[in-house]
Amino acid sequence: MSNSSSISHFLLLALADTRQLQLLHFCLLLGISLAALLGNGLIISAVACGHHLHTPMFFFLLNLALSDLGSICTTVPKAMHNSLWDTTTISYTGCAAQVFFFLFFISAELALLTIMCYDRYVSICKPLHYGTLLGSRACAHMAAAAWASAFLYSLLHTANTFSLPLCHGNALGQFFCEIPQILRLSCSNSSLRELGLIVFSICVTSGCFVFIVFSYVQIFRAVLRIPSEQGRHKAFSTCLPHLAVVSLFISTGTFAYLKPPSISSPSLDLSVSLLYSVVPPALNPLIYSLRNQELKGTLRKIMTVSFQNQ
Repeated sequence: MSNSSSISHFLLLALADTRQLQLLHFCLLLGISLAALLGNGLIISAVACGHHLHTPMFFFLLNLALSDLGSICTTVPKAMHNSLWDTTTISYTGCAAQVFFFLFFISAELALLTIMCYDRYVSICKPLHYGTLLGSRACAHMAAAAWASAFLYSLLHTANTFSLPLCHGNALGQFFCEIPQILRLSCSNSSLRELGLIVFSICVTSGCFVFIVFSYVQIFRAVLRIPSEQGRHKAFSTCLPHLAVVSLFISTGTFAYLKPPSISSPSLDLSVSLLYSVVPPALNPLIYSLRNQELKGTLRKIMTVSFQNQ
């Protein structure tokens, strides 16, 4: 019976069986990752260069773009490498690093989306207190708390997962290292510790979800009381992109981790994992930029200046 100390590498799930499909998946992943890099890079550049965008909403959007870049850069390059070179291996250390950084960026994204919901709530429901509740120092503290809590959360989960003895082989049913897949290889009886971390994760996620739902109920009630149609449209234009991103992120992630085992299959698990780990980082910049006139205006100015300099 082997344990984790005798495992030098893991076998990831291949995205396709034939060489032609592997190359097709490589091209698709390359396109999605380039779109994510370009979109999030443009948002970071626009917020950093546009002085009129130095507001709490865009400050948190910049942090969200950083977390999107981090999450897609954690999983996609290895999947592209495996598809291009027709391999499925990842080292034990590389797998642990992938688990840590993926959890780090995903949990930071959830925390940032919750903070951005609070920003919208204060902006619409308590506009007179906006400068007090969301000053520059308060925003910096909230962003630092989001990243710090994500670091501790991912460190706790990674340390717990890779401290368990593994005796059921080294094949993972996923295209990247994921905690549920690694736990299936465990032969440990420490189910109580694993259950405690799962319950803790569910509580944290549920708490963020309840806070977001409660905040948006208050936001929509306040927006519907705005007398002018233009005012309601402006309020909705700042809330709907955030609500779309939250819905996409939470719905796909929840389904991936809480779906019944009876409907689980390798192809379904692979499709769902792509939806919550690869698609959101590429779609988030598009969702935010489509309805935000200030962001689109700044991006146009940056592109115009860059073309003129050339």
